[in-house]
Amino acid sequence: MRLADRLSRYRDLAWFVAKYARAEFTTPSGDDPVEPTDKEIEDAKAFACDLEALGPTFIKLGQFLSTRADLLPPAYLEALARLQDDLEPFPYADVERIVQEELGVRLSKAFAEFDREPIAAASLGQVHRAVLRGGREVAVKVQRPGIRERVLKDLDALHELAPVFDRFAGPTRSVDTARMLEELRHSLVLELDYREEARSLTTMAAQLREFDSIVVPLPVDDFTTARVLTMDYVPGVKITAVSPVVRTEVDGAELADQLFRAYLQQILVDGVFHADPHPGNVLLTPDHRLALIDLGMVGRLSPTVQEHLVKLVLAIAEGRGDDAARVAIVLSEKQDDFDEAQMVRAVSALVSRNQGVALKQLNVGRVMLDIMREAGKHGLRMAPDLALLGKALLNLDEIGRVLDPAFDVNASIRKNATGLMQQRLRKQATPANLWTSVIEVREFAQQLPSRVNRILDALAGDNLKVKVELIDHGSIIDGLQKVANRIALGLVLAALIVGAAMLMRVPTPFMILGYPGIAMLLFLAAAGGGFWMTWNILFGDVHTKPRS
Repeated sequence: MRLADRLSRYRDLAWFVAKYARAEFTTPSGDDPVEPTDKEIEDAKAFACDLEALGPTFIKLGQFLSTRADLLPPAYLEALARLQDDLEPFPYADVERIVQEELGVRLSKAFAEFDREPIAAASLGQVHRAVLRGGREVAVKVQRPGIRERVLKDLDALHELAPVFDRFAGPTRSVDTARMLEELRHSLVLELDYREEARSLTTMAAQLREFDSIVVPLPVDDFTTARVLTMDYVPGVKITAVSPVVRTEVDGAELADQLFRAYLQQILVDGVFHADPHPGNVLLTPDHRLALIDLGMVGRLSPTVQEHLVKLVLAIAEGRGDDAARVAIVLSEKQDDFDEAQMVRAVSALVSRNQGVALKQLNVGRVMLDIMREAGKHGLRMAPDLALLGKALLNLDEIGRVLDPAFDVNASIRKNATGLMQQRLRKQATPANLWTSVIEVREFAQQLPSRVNRILDALAGDNLKVKVELIDHGSIIDGLQKVANRIALGLVLAALIVGAAMLMRVPTPFMILGYPGIAMLLFLAAAGGGFWMTWNILFGDVHTKPRS
């Protein structure tokens, strides 16, 4: 990047940081939800437009921020979720050059046909329809020239400006900008490597092979590199662009139920899910099936997180707010200002409001994002993959409303819970897991007698020791030292009083108010010390507040 271009880029970024660093993004309380005002909606749209004007990196930043319900209010999340990822296509000459460089063969040798006009053009690449020499119809995604270098330079510039943003944002905005940018960098680096997307397509197709109404295009490995992805061409129409006539011919309820079951399986059983199922990435095919395309964003969940998500989803579906709050706490990282009682109350109220509501009113993704917002407000930080999950469910709700406005998400969750748990158990009952359990049981059985013998020997020889770890032992030692000092001071004051009483009987020419002077001085010293110790006890000690 030339110096002039780089300076211009920094100027644009500095303008953006200066404009929004002090912006007040107020989020409504979970106990008192309010609809966004017209001004908030307009400000959110302006924010999205400013990001779009800054180019591909910032379009991706906006899509990333659309998952951060703990940072932005609903109006901004809605505007960013709809941020357009459609850009002007780049010239066909660049397409031909990149494909030939990546595949190492002339375009005419690899493909029998290759459309010059793209069928879609996004921020990172564009897609062309083509036909292989063997007659297989494919879609070829080609990365924009120089986009990787531009994205990385933009991210480096944002990292340099992150301290400025944090300084101007002030102490009231609990944003770890550096960490957020690292998460964005990790996501974009994976998305810029089309081999990762090819692996995700293969994995997703294998996971969903039992769903006859869902199609996932398979990649062509020999024609796929880091910058070129060749996969099956799936004809279809965006789910939001389907005409009313076609909708009457489609079994929307069955498609919605199967799509939702497929995502529940991805999330709760397989642990790998399509993280960006917005309406543009879900097509209705001519044979009335649903095609999932563009798997550049994929979320991954560990088995432990999956176990907790099963509990969370069921708790939300059954209206058990306290259980949902406690699971959310387990899934989060606690901050210094964590308030468990307030968190439980807010999530309980949130879940209770949505109990028994049909899909026409209930937005499952919105409930998840609202829980994340409450977590952020009460001192919790949830994992990035959970934010992707919330956004995925948010988009899934929108598709469900299009397919079948009467579809009941809660009823579907309860209906499929038993089957999902059976699938989880079958998946875990593999020979590898079985042998691991057998080895652990054997080791436990082998070591148990020796451990019991050591405990019994220690008991018999009076050598059993219990190790207790004190929490904040420094403050405990300070407290003990304060008690010891006050006891010593009390003994000194008592000695002064006793000594003064004895000196009262000793004649002396030094008198104060008709009493022996030395005895009176000792009495005054003891009184002063007593008043000082009483003052410290009443006003200087930290008293334990009664629990609410």
